[in-house]
Parts: sequence; C-alpha cells; structure tokens
Amino acid sequence: MSIEVVLNKTIQIKQNYGSILFLIFLVVFLNSRKLSSISWNMTTITLKKISQVLGLSISTVSRALKDHPDISVKTKQRVMDLAKTLDYEPNANAINLRTSKSKIFGLIVPHISNYFYESFISAVEEESRLHGYSLMILQSGDDPQIEMDNFKLCRQNRVMGLFICISPKTKDIEHFIRFSEFNTPVVFFDKVPSNLLCNKVCFADADAAIIAAKKIIQKKKKNVLAIFGDKDHSITQKREAAFKSEFQNKNDDTKLIIEHVSSAEEARNVCYKYCRSKNKPDTVFCMSDETLTGVMKTLQEMHLKVPNDIAVIAISNGFFPKLFFPEITYIETNGYKLGKLAFGRMLACLAGETTTSELIQESLLVEGGSI
Repeated sequence: MSIEVVLNKTIQIKQNYGSILFLIFLVVFLNSRKLSSISWNMTTITLKKISQVLGLSISTVSRALKDHPDISVKTKQRVMDLAKTLDYEPNANAINLRTSKSKIFGLIVPHISNYFYESFISAVEEESRLHGYSLMILQSGDDPQIEMDNFKLCRQNRVMGLFICISPKTKDIEHFIRFSEFNTPVVFFDKVPSNLLCNKVCFADADAAIIAAKKIIQKKKKNVLAIFGDKDHSITQKREAAFKSEFQNKNDDTKLIIEHVSSAEEARNVCYKYCRSKNKPDTVFCMSDETLTGVMKTLQEMHLKVPNDIAVIAISNGFFPKLFFPEITYIETNGYKLGKLAFGRMLACLAGETTTSELIQESLLVEGGSI
C-alpha cells in the first residue's frame, strides 16, 4: 500500500470514525511497513514525524506548511492534509527560540480578584485574542519582590510586551526601562511611576478628585471624611492634592478629615471611628471601590441611612455603586475602557512608535442618590 493511499485512508478514517480509530490504523500500518523504529508518540506530532510518513525532508514540510512558493501545490496539499489529520501544532518554544519573541503578552496586576483589574484584564484579553496574541496574567500582591519574580518570568517567556500596575513600594523601574529599550514595549497602567521616560495609561486622577469635591461643595456639606489609598501611590498623591486644592480655591469653610488606608477593612475601621465621634461627618468620600465597600459595611452595621444620615460619594469602576440602594454617586474610572486604551498604546509601540507618552482616560460623574 503506497503512502498516498495511506494518506487518503487516514483522512477518511479520521473524518468518519474519529481520532482513536485513525491512530490505531496508522500504528498498524507503520508496524506492517516495518517503520516501528520511528519513535511515534502520538501526543507530540512534529515536523520530523510528518516528513517520515510522507518521505519528504523536514525543510520541505516546514516550507509547505508556510505556503512557500518553491513547494509544488501537490506537495503542499499532501503536507497540509496530513498535518490537519494529525492535529499538528507548531512548537511554540522552538519558534520563541528562533525569533526571540512569543505571541504572548505579560500582564502584572496587584490582585486578580479586584473588580477593577478584572475588567482591565477582560479588555486586554479580548483585544489580544482578536489580534492573534495570548495573555499571561500574574499578580504581585503589591509585593515588590513578587513583582520582580513575575517580571523575570515574563522575560524568560520572551513576551511580546508587558502591561504592569506597579506596587506602591516599587521605587526603581530601571529594569522595566531596559526591557523596553530592547524592543519589548512596557505599558504602565493605573498606578504608574513618576518617571517621564515611559509609556503610561491612567485616568485623569486629579480631575476625578476635583469632580467629587465640586459635588460636595455644591451640596453644601461641611464636615467631610475623605478616605484615600496608600499615600506612597502617585495616584493617591494626585487625587488628594487636587481634592484639597478644590476646597481651598473655593475659600470653603468645610472641615476636611483626611485618612489613608490600604484595604477595605482599614476603611471600615476608619469610618467606624469617625461615625462614633461627637462630630460625626456628614459626608464620606471614598477614593476607590475597595474603600467604598469598607465604608458601606460600617454604615449598614451602624444603621446609618444614605443620604439622610450621611452622604457618600466615590471614585469607582462602576460595579459596586450599583449594588446599593440608593445607588452611590460616583466618578467613573472604568477598568475596561482603560484596558482598551492600554492595548492601543501597546499596538502602537509594536508598530514602531518610539516616543513615550502618557495617555489619559477621561473621568465622568455618574449621578446616584447617595449625596
């Protein structure tokens, strides 16, 4: 029986009866042709194995699969048919070694479970898939050492590019800068370094805080508890400075109480402390969704009604404010939109854009019934 006949029969068998019968047939045939000396691990189909079945050189098989013009149409068809029948997949590791690149993007976030980062990941993964890339997602837990380990893992896997939200304790970004200088784009997002010589995608952080402050002033609130995030974060510093500046510029006599927290539990405790005091705040400003969840837990535990007993306004991705009644008034910082913007910047870098830039996602006020 000729190889051509075998090829046709194997294709027919797989189409009609599935992979198992096909494998049995092929093994029996190979044994009958005394080709059992070939190492046939059917879970790993290589160019070498395809070439052995067809009696072609490995280079001919490789070029046929790439539709090279020097290979005849008949040979291409033989190779393509068998490759399809055997479910052949190119060796990604070999390609990575040859090209020094993969079709994978690295993405490092503080916490995958955070809804904001979840929506950012969703947008980047969606765009990656549409453009023929895969996504390797890692979380740092806001730990600089884990962040560095994740970075090394991305480098070892020869990622095409890297998206990263840095830890508040990360001060030195020189390794990221060097990585980008070797034609692997790095796009910082959300919590970004102050260094100007890098690609950054973030929200209009100062504008978001100003919008919130204006809303509080408009409602004539006089005793405001403003709960911000980690004071080492540039995002916190920008939002806090803009928030306080807006009250100062308006010559407003509102009393501002500024606190910093790094978790929902800390926000809960801070809110509880002030809401039990004699001079209870009439408004709570929450810098993030994490802060908002902690604050709302305290208000519910203390049976304080929003907005009659106390007003609430937040900067949010938009999901959590809608879980409460009345819905929380918030300034939108949408992770999904930021992810789309970040991916667009990554594509521009891969296309040859060499200048660094900081892209800003606009902040919008979304009215609820909490203030």
